[in-house]
Amino acid sequence: MHSSPKKHFTLSTIVCVTMGHDYIITRKVTNHINEYRCSHCGREVAENDKGYLEPLTQKIRNANSSLAVFFQKKCNRVTAA
Repeated sequence: MHSSPKKHFTLSTIVCVTMGHDYIITRKVTNHINEYRCSHCGREVAENDKGYLEPLTQKIRNANSSLAVFFQKKCNRVTAA
């Protein structure tokens, strides 16, 4: 019989489980898309195109980086005109 790995709970994860995550903005990608990190447990999430939070994966991080560069160039072009 296989034993399943047990989760190790720390005080910070217990706070998140009982009271919910306390997300702070770590990166503003565009005016509508941000990346967040929980101040207690360190979990990272990002907003998707519909505005819902999803876990921040490397694929999403790369897409957000490209989107941020494009958005910054667009903003610079608009303000220069």
